[in-house]
Amino acid sequence: MGSSIITPEDVLESLMNDGTIDTLRLKIINQLKANEELKKTTLTMVEQSKVLNTPGAEKQTKRELFDALRQELEAPVLEKASKSVWELILDNNGLGKEISETVERVFCRLSGQEPPLFPASASEPPQQRENQSCSSGKKRSFNEMNEGTENEAMPSGDSET
Repeated sequence: MGSSIITPEDVLESLMNDGTIDTLRLKIINQLKANEELKKTTLTMVEQSKVLNTPGAEKQTKRELFDALRQELEAPVLEKASKSVWELILDNNGLGKEISETVERVFCRLSGQEPPLFPASASEPPQQRENQSCSSGKKRSFNEMNEGTENEAMPSGDSET
């Protein structure tokens, strides 16, 4: 009977095989492309870059400038994009909700259970139902996730006494 346990890997494999992961990836990419704040931030970073504001930058070739810009800005731009992606994924009202519902639906299909696994009581307003959810099921923001990771990533020799 142990073979009937549905693992996260089973759900992920199903999502990958049926094209759902590709569809979600495309939605994330399209939402990132439409993110005006991310575009503005990236443009500001380029305009303020040391590479472009260094005397003699106009004498460099395009290739040299692009290589230097990539070296200077790739990590901070990707960090901003990564934060934006996490915000999309964790959004309880948008793509995050769609991802959660899709994963639940696939799990139910694979396990033979009827969705939804965690039905909300129809007699309670949606706000009350959200407040009653257990903390282990609560989605954390990107910053909350990073705070926990930074503490865990600290080598034991560097911890404060």
